[in-house]
Amino acid sequence: MSLFTVPRSAAMETVIPDCCNIGVVLRSILAVNLAVLIAVMLRSDGWQAGLIDFVESALVVELACLWSLLALCGVRRLALVRHTRLWAQRILCTLVPALVTAAVIRFLSSFDWFAGSFAHLSVLNGLLAAALFGIALQHYFELRTRAFSPALVEARLQALQARIRPHFLFNSLNAVLSLIRTAPRQAEAALEDLADLFRVLMRDARNMTSLEEELRLCRQYLSIEKIRLGERLQVRWERGNVSDATLRRAQVPALLLQPLLENAVHYGVEPVPAPSLISVRLNRSIDRIDIVIANPYHGQDQGASGNNLALQNIRERLALLFDVEAQLSTSVVDGKFNVHLRFPYLKSPT
Repeated sequence: MSLFTVPRSAAMETVIPDCCNIGVVLRSILAVNLAVLIAVMLRSDGWQAGLIDFVESALVVELACLWSLLALCGVRRLALVRHTRLWAQRILCTLVPALVTAAVIRFLSSFDWFAGSFAHLSVLNGLLAAALFGIALQHYFELRTRAFSPALVEARLQALQARIRPHFLFNSLNAVLSLIRTAPRQAEAALEDLADLFRVLMRDARNMTSLEEELRLCRQYLSIEKIRLGERLQVRWERGNVSDATLRRAQVPALLLQPLLENAVHYGVEPVPAPSLISVRLNRSIDRIDIVIANPYHGQDQGASGNNLALQNIRERLALLFDVEAQLSTSVVDGKFNVHLRFPYLKSPT
């Protein structure tokens, strides 16, 4: 067995930054440019001369950065890399930018204007600087991922679920008990839905699931609440250009939508005796998935207590998985409380 690979059963997490992510790209480019700017300023006679030197060096810096990030993006997507030891992945984060930068400098040095303006910049100097940036940024992103560890987010989610489960469980069981004599088959189906729902709630919240499975879980939850609330609970599902294949392939964090629907039921349906409509709208635009959940707004503070914790938890999970490419926003429009989710269309590897 190679020193670089591990058995498939012992596959380890990836510590190569997701350089396909816009947030990672922006942070990397800003960090490198800031470091280069400081270095240029320190070796220049004045700030004006330093700025001129920095602008002149921008061509090399940006080309090296963008091509290095593109190369690391491709490397991270290789299936073999996901089964490579962590120390080997860190070495790749050092070697890839170094080799790309060396190639960029070697290519540009064939032009006379470059040789005249960057006489002090050699292939070796560029290679060493890029290697240093590569390992420093890899270490930063690895520490950042650990700082926002899914374990911390999961602990918050479990604390929220610990408060929701007893209340929801007792209400659901009472509703099922009322059906046992009059509608035994409906009661049996409700118990099966309840068992499936709690099986998912007890699962590791860090897992990813398909959008189809997440929506199925949401429908099971709403069918249980329908027994308790009857005609008061009205649900409308709307799908734009989201096909069945997209639902099967799109990956989302587990328990992404169910807590939002639970809040919609609690704040939008329970406070009033009249029928209340919850709408769920799904849409896809190229490589983005948009989901809007809307419920009646009755003037209460829907951003308080448990709801606020649920929204904050989902924001943290989205930030951890997608960085700046995912957003969760809320608004009140025309008497409706809207929760808008937007995240990348991440396809299942299978």
